[in-house]
Amino acid sequence: MEANAGMVAGSHKRNEFVMIRHEGEAGPKPLKNLNGQVCQICGDTVGLTVTGDVFVACNECAFPVCRPCYEYERKDGNQSCPQCKTRYKRHKGSPRVEGDDEEDDVDDLDNEFNGTQGNGKAVHQWQLQGHGEDVDLSSSSRHEPQQRIPRLTNGQQVSGEIPDATPDRHSIRSPSSGYVDPNQPVPVRIVDPSKDLNSYGLGSVDWKERVEGWKLKQDKNMMQMTNKYTDGKGDIEGTGSNGEDLQMADDARQPLSRIVPIPSNQLNLYRLVIILRLIILCFFFQYRITHPVQDAYPLWLTSVICEIWFALSWLLDQFPKWYPINRETYLDRLALRYDREGEPSQLAPIDIFVSTVDPMKEPPLITANTVLSILAVDYPVDKVSCYVSDDGSAMLTFEALSETAEFARKWVPFCKKHNIEPRAPEFYFAQKIDYLKDKIQPSFVKERRAMKREYEEFKVRINALVAKAQKTPEEGWTMQDGTPWPGNNPRDHPGMIQVFLGHSGGLDTDGNELPRLVYVSREKRPGFQHHKKAGAMNALIRVSAVLTNGAYLLNVDCDHYFNNSKALREGMCFMMDPALGKKTCYVQFPQRFDGIDLHDRYANRNIVFFDINLKGLDGIQGPVYVGTGCCFNRQALYGYDPVLTEADLEPNIVFKSCCGSRKKGKTGNKSYIDKKRQAKRTESTIPIFNMEDMEEGVEAYEDERSLLMSQKSLEKRFGQSPIFIASTFMEQGGIPPSTNPASLLKEAIHVISCGYEDKTEWGKEIGWIYGSVTEDILTGFKMHARGWISIYCMPPRPAFKGSAPINLSDRLNQVLRWALGSIEILLSRHCPIWYGYSGRLKLLERVAYINTIVYPITSIPLIAYCVLPAICLLTGKFIIPEISNYAGMWFILLFISIFATGILELRWSGVGIEDWWRNEQFWVIGGTSAHLFAVFQGLLKVLAGIDTNFTVTSKASDDDGDFAELYVFKWTSLLIPPTTVLVMNLVGMVAGVSYAINSGYQSWGPLFGKLFFSIWVIVHLYPFLKGLLGRTNRTPTIVIVWSILLASIFSLLWVRIDPFTSPTQKAATVGQCGINC
Repeated sequence: MEANAGMVAGSHKRNEFVMIRHEGEAGPKPLKNLNGQVCQICGDTVGLTVTGDVFVACNECAFPVCRPCYEYERKDGNQSCPQCKTRYKRHKGSPRVEGDDEEDDVDDLDNEFNGTQGNGKAVHQWQLQGHGEDVDLSSSSRHEPQQRIPRLTNGQQVSGEIPDATPDRHSIRSPSSGYVDPNQPVPVRIVDPSKDLNSYGLGSVDWKERVEGWKLKQDKNMMQMTNKYTDGKGDIEGTGSNGEDLQMADDARQPLSRIVPIPSNQLNLYRLVIILRLIILCFFFQYRITHPVQDAYPLWLTSVICEIWFALSWLLDQFPKWYPINRETYLDRLALRYDREGEPSQLAPIDIFVSTVDPMKEPPLITANTVLSILAVDYPVDKVSCYVSDDGSAMLTFEALSETAEFARKWVPFCKKHNIEPRAPEFYFAQKIDYLKDKIQPSFVKERRAMKREYEEFKVRINALVAKAQKTPEEGWTMQDGTPWPGNNPRDHPGMIQVFLGHSGGLDTDGNELPRLVYVSREKRPGFQHHKKAGAMNALIRVSAVLTNGAYLLNVDCDHYFNNSKALREGMCFMMDPALGKKTCYVQFPQRFDGIDLHDRYANRNIVFFDINLKGLDGIQGPVYVGTGCCFNRQALYGYDPVLTEADLEPNIVFKSCCGSRKKGKTGNKSYIDKKRQAKRTESTIPIFNMEDMEEGVEAYEDERSLLMSQKSLEKRFGQSPIFIASTFMEQGGIPPSTNPASLLKEAIHVISCGYEDKTEWGKEIGWIYGSVTEDILTGFKMHARGWISIYCMPPRPAFKGSAPINLSDRLNQVLRWALGSIEILLSRHCPIWYGYSGRLKLLERVAYINTIVYPITSIPLIAYCVLPAICLLTGKFIIPEISNYAGMWFILLFISIFATGILELRWSGVGIEDWWRNEQFWVIGGTSAHLFAVFQGLLKVLAGIDTNFTVTSKASDDDGDFAELYVFKWTSLLIPPTTVLVMNLVGMVAGVSYAINSGYQSWGPLFGKLFFSIWVIVHLYPFLKGLLGRTNRTPTIVIVWSILLASIFSLLWVRIDPFTSPTQKAATVGQCGINC
């Protein structure tokens, strides 16, 4: 994998593999629609028939298979094509096998029933013709001149970035010599599902030695420190103070993190108030249900139903916060154990994913800053790889990334030399701080000014590309060498891969290596379901496994840059911890945002969720996955079960209450669970085999039937890529040593083809899970259901920062997308209410997941409850009867308990009162708008099949002044319901006060109760009202017209129906007043 060698594009299904070179490069021109002439089973040439045509085994898909493999498949195999599974038909010269159709037009009596003589002659002739050096083997040679596929490296040796393959280390290789002819196409081997795996070399590797070698490597530091020192006999080999070094050895054995518990005086009081609030709620509902309001029974019944739902919603939200914890990491211990100075780093390799779709909504400059912060991260450069997924196949994104790679050669050494933070240049130079603080190098000021000039020039080049991309040419975009851009049609284009940075050509201005930077755009064709972001992430999993195969993955959105250069080390403190790493599926970091207005009008920071809810979940089974800023264990994404201890196997509270605790037998002292138990298929997982079996070495491979599934099963689960399947066995990451590096790029094109996932477990049991626009919730839920835990990491300096939509309409559309995803999960088979009870999901964790999917339904009782005060004011009725002092006490205690719970949460979490209040306000704003629309859209999508479009949230920078975007009005139908609620309550308040003035002082008492609830609604919707008015206090006419129209119609209907006045009362009123009343 050589940097800057050219773009690779192709389609596995169409058998295309094209290399597009940069301008000025030597070498042959790229070719299109080049058909392979290499047998996909044995790697040998396909050969020609007696008539001189290319041998075609399968007439349905023309899958390249040579004559000997074709004969073997028909005689001893499954007699079908490995790709399309169509039964092979008999060709002339082939012996007849059982099951062949009767062929009247084939006259081949000499060879029809002769399996040796005639066939041997044909095979011999094939060998003579197929191995000639100058024979044209292309399937297209009958129609066009012979041409060869140019090699990516232009005939040069492949970069040493990926381990070289040698003949004695091949397990998946061509049967010929280890030399790869640069003029010949790269062979990609497809393993025959019916054959024994050992015959291909996969089983010939001594797994026990490899696993034991890995164990020895992990314990290397411990052994060195143990053997290095004697029993207190002073200094050894000039290492200095023996006591200090022994202290270092002791530190290396310490845990890499610790749990910092919440002070008991705060937590116990918090739990006590929760219990008291629950008791008060019971008495409150006992009073409300037993004291109906007879003259306003519909209003009373509606209010009671709404209040019961609010109580259930509170329970779902409250009890997952029963065990909140904080965590602390020890980066110095991580360095002592895995990254000592003067020794090769033993930190695990990490692949970082950046996802982007539309460069018009996600500006390339923001994506470039994210990539630059990744390339400058404080981690060994040979263990970091950055993959940028362009799911919109935009040439603008490609060119911007090319510019970013060039600027990184200057930016990365500057960051590491002066240890600056953050390492995204846009946000570093925008800081209003003393940048000379803690900088002692005299050259810093001069170099900083020079770097700022370089960055300004870089911005000019990026902005010029953006301006150029505003108008697409009629003939489509063209690359610098005149080649049409392969992604001109974003819905129909081949897969594209470009290696910008790497070991070969990836050096900075100081001559040091840079992390790998790879551009990826997966193939898209009409008629295929591409699954939006989840499908793009799964494509990145596969292509990264083929090219670099980092043991861990970290995904960020294109607008979330590394604010802390040590973020990867923070995550490794948990992932590489001997106690936690084997059962941790991911480490979630909180989201923090730049560019939000001072008062956070629309609760964009979401502080309550990130600093209260996720801390509470961290004490149970871990936080939910929030879609970005998350470091994954690759093995967890592959659908493996975790390695659990006996303590982890204790039954959950539901199982204990029903069946009692488990009695420990002779196996009670085992540190890991029994492999037969772990190998059982459950509803929540269908693992290939267990990670514990890999630990146990060769014993896990002796029982082939139970622990080593057939190649056919592996392909059914992971897809037909032997290189990718081999990479899944590498628990500690890295490319399998037997891999042929020349075949990697072609295999990478294969695994991102649009039909690769067909009839596999991708999106069902492995990778990002499909079925919802909020794929993050589903993916995390499936992992937790298998028994994995997750970790919430909150370093003192935020690990990542991003941008959020501060405009009201954009914010509501973002919330609508999240709520719609929750409704989709609620109506799917993966709903936490009924899914995964045979797994190891803890009860409170399940309650938290249920809360994440049912919260949009709260919008229905919420909007009804917000309309009730206006109705009460307009009709003179009320939802509560005249209450006694005893009943009033429960109302007062309920309000006190609500405020006490909130205050105590703020106390142990450190969240400010303003953030809490903004969260409460936006809960009402979102509930009366976006959540309500999500419920109906979700029902239409699931029940009627009416799909809604996925809209990317705009992440445009604020170029028109401070928070100018905050005051921009964008029309959306989401604004109508809350505006109507506001107008109705304002009209109701005017009507109620007018009625009280006309009726005398005795009506003011009941009025205050009604006004209190109406004011409660208006105060919660106040940020929404400010958003409507904007900076100039002008509301668009369409909003005013719709709101007044709906409010007027509702009020007129209410007056006409008059449901609270009985016919008898109406008659009495008419009879009392008469016609002249």
